[in-house]
Amino acid sequence: MNTAKAAARVRAKDRVNPLQAAAALAFGLILALAAATQVRAEEALIKAHGFAEFGELKYPQGFDHFDYVNPEAPKGGELSISAVGTFDSMNPYTRKGRAGALSSAQFESLLVDSYDEPGSYYGLIAESLEYPESQDWVIFNLRPEAKFSDGSPVTADDVVFSHNILLEQGLKSYAEAVRKRIPKAEALGPHRVKFHFSPDFPRRAMITQVGGTSVFSKAWFEADPENRRIDQPRLDPGIGSGPYVLESADVNQRIVYRRNPDYWGKDLNVNQGRHNYDRIRVEYFGDDVAAMEGFKAGVYTLRPENNSKNWATNYEFAAVGLGHVIKGEFPDGNVPAASGFVMNLLKPKFQDIRVREAMQLAFNFEWTNESLQYGLFRHRSSFWQDSPLAAEGLPEGREKEVLEALGDQISPSILTEQPVMAHASKASRPGDRKNLRRAMKLLDEAGWAVGDDGMRRNAQGEPLKVEFLADSPTIERIVQPYVANLRTMGVDAVLNRVDYAQYTSRRREKEFDMISSAYPMSLEPSTGLYQYFGSEAHEYSVFNPAGLADPAVDALIGNIVDAKTQEELRANARALDRVLRAKRFVVPTWYLDVNWIAYWDMYRQPENLPPYDTGLLDLWWIDAAREAELKSAGALR
Repeated sequence: MNTAKAAARVRAKDRVNPLQAAAALAFGLILALAAATQVRAEEALIKAHGFAEFGELKYPQGFDHFDYVNPEAPKGGELSISAVGTFDSMNPYTRKGRAGALSSAQFESLLVDSYDEPGSYYGLIAESLEYPESQDWVIFNLRPEAKFSDGSPVTADDVVFSHNILLEQGLKSYAEAVRKRIPKAEALGPHRVKFHFSPDFPRRAMITQVGGTSVFSKAWFEADPENRRIDQPRLDPGIGSGPYVLESADVNQRIVYRRNPDYWGKDLNVNQGRHNYDRIRVEYFGDDVAAMEGFKAGVYTLRPENNSKNWATNYEFAAVGLGHVIKGEFPDGNVPAASGFVMNLLKPKFQDIRVREAMQLAFNFEWTNESLQYGLFRHRSSFWQDSPLAAEGLPEGREKEVLEALGDQISPSILTEQPVMAHASKASRPGDRKNLRRAMKLLDEAGWAVGDDGMRRNAQGEPLKVEFLADSPTIERIVQPYVANLRTMGVDAVLNRVDYAQYTSRRREKEFDMISSAYPMSLEPSTGLYQYFGSEAHEYSVFNPAGLADPAVDALIGNIVDAKTQEELRANARALDRVLRAKRFVVPTWYLDVNWIAYWDMYRQPENLPPYDTGLLDLWWIDAAREAELKSAGALR
């Protein structure tokens, strides 16, 4: 509307007084502003069938299927795998006890990730999404045909309920972080839901965060709210909308999932060639030794392996020689998990970086790898090992600028020295004398002097005690020589192996000195870094086992989340990698760039497996004829 003409028409009418004229003019201005705003919003609005954090989506609107699937894969048969330990709940979000394996698999999210392009997601429950270029908010348009396993529709109210119940009853660290960043979720209609993002935080990856959150049935939870809580253990998992439902759960023995014959999404393009098993069975064992024997006997038939001793020596049984069992190595394009021995920084003794460096020097990777791990592993240094996000050499360009902006929040040496590397040791003996001497000198400088009894104490006479908490015999054999090295240095070090329930409780409550843990890293890191390394909730977040809280780290995470280009993301990640390594709160251990998988020769997989997921659960399938041959030969039950 032309506001000048509107005012002129008003003035031409003698019957209209000045107040009416002013009101009409104001109204015209409002309409004009609204129209202009609407035009700008329409110009900036993005509507899509998926979301890519950087660049373009690989797959266009209406694509037939992902390139890495076999769309003709036969349906049927059973995947059987193992789990070690115990479980007392089928609620994957419980804060008490241990949830059963794959218990979250029954729940779907609005978006599903692609296995051959990092940071790209496509509509699952949501058929499309809308958002402005600023990503201040996002609207998801749900598929009207989406249904829970009981046949009830998945609605926008269910999505909003799922978001809110995780804030109200979920992990405190998660809830506090999300509530600040996502202040509001609202249903705009039966199949339309909107999430608002706070302007006080970077908004990159907020869309993928809400798009990846599990969707629960509001009606199921509200039918019995006292006994159906997110934070409490229960054997009834509730109802989801996924392709599998729980068939049975025999506590500490086995869990069986079966395909839902009425699964609403079986014909979607993102599901073609996926979810090929009729059943998925998980057999529980008391320890890994028993689990290995169960695999040999055919109690279960597919085994991802992470034990180097097993891989090197325990696959020489008859079925392997006869070709009934296959040992496969599958390339892994993911960033290796940043595994290591994590120190609890909430403990006063570990707040001195000299003590932490001494702890690092006491571990001899080379000897451990050659003597105990058959030389199969490589030594990890970076949190983004073997990727473009790993810090190398001296900082330069954008990475240097980012670090310089931190001023006195970081040590000047970070700008002038090579990134902290996993130290080299001699493989001839478990304790490298040169490294142990350096470590002991550092402990002396930190005020931990050696007494007449050979043990180190501080000025108050308190011994330097370090308890390594473990729940697995596999890690026990690796840690024992490390503990022995610490004791040689005068540290009162002990390895305490506890049962699974106690380990879980103590880890959650941060009642430990050191544990073996791993940080799952990605090629396009984002808000998850706040959970792993951020100051928010560092004292109780289970995702931040070290309890790390550092303003420089927080600032660098903010830069990563706020990155507008992939190169900017990588430069900021390299800066964070450099700072994290300089903090020395993890004794870096080992990694592989392949996946070890042993399986009875009835499993088949697509020819072009994707680089970022082996697809064991959803891309592989059973060759029914070969399975019958194995059973006929007496190799399988």
